[in-house]
Amino acid sequence: MLTPTDREVLARGRWAQRAGFGTRPALLVIDAQNYMSGRRGAADNAANYPLSCGEVAFAALDEMRRLLAASRAAGIPVFFTRFVVDPVNDDVGMFHRKIGAGIGRGENLFFRGTHGAEIVPDLSPLASEIVIDKKKSSAFFGTPLLSLLIDRHVDTCIVVGGATSNCVRATVADSAQLNFFTLIPEEAVFDRLPLAHKLNLFDMNRMYGDAMAVDDVLAYLQKIAAAKGERG
Repeated sequence: MLTPTDREVLARGRWAQRAGFGTRPALLVIDAQNYMSGRRGAADNAANYPLSCGEVAFAALDEMRRLLAASRAAGIPVFFTRFVVDPVNDDVGMFHRKIGAGIGRGENLFFRGTHGAEIVPDLSPLASEIVIDKKKSSAFFGTPLLSLLIDRHVDTCIVVGGATSNCVRATVADSAQLNFFTLIPEEAVFDRLPLAHKLNLFDMNRMYGDAMAVDDVLAYLQKIAAAKGERG
């Protein structure tokens, strides 16, 4: 997709350097909710879940499950976010001015107390894992996430979930602006539009974090687990 001129600009500015890894990671699972995916194997997801991302969501959820298992095995903090809207008082502001899908307030969207708002069954949080409800794109905006990460001495955020161009990107940008090492496992983020997914992965890797294969992040988590084992 890049022209020779684009490549020259990137080379001249030395964009997309590898920032690297810290030593105290946390996994941030962004909006892995039923309204984002629909039901696995259902033929009518597009009709019944107007904001679902299709089969790409389930492929990403499978990779997210691998990362979640590895994170739990390594004993690192895990945080889930949910985009949850008050069904009576519209408390998300500009979002509903830009998207009309919320007008009907159906069960399969993101309204509090509905099926659509819940975390997908594949990734059910443990009692020891914190679920943060948010009203805006970034997991950091108007939430206690930053203070919780500081409390746990986290220096690296592994960001997975959806959508790549919306809540993932906003969270990744804030993570980088707060000077966390930021990792984006490419197969574990997803979007409704393939073009948006590709372009935003490219841009995040160019400016904010390190986009890399899930297997590379798993290898990193294995090293974290081994180091913890050596320390006893």
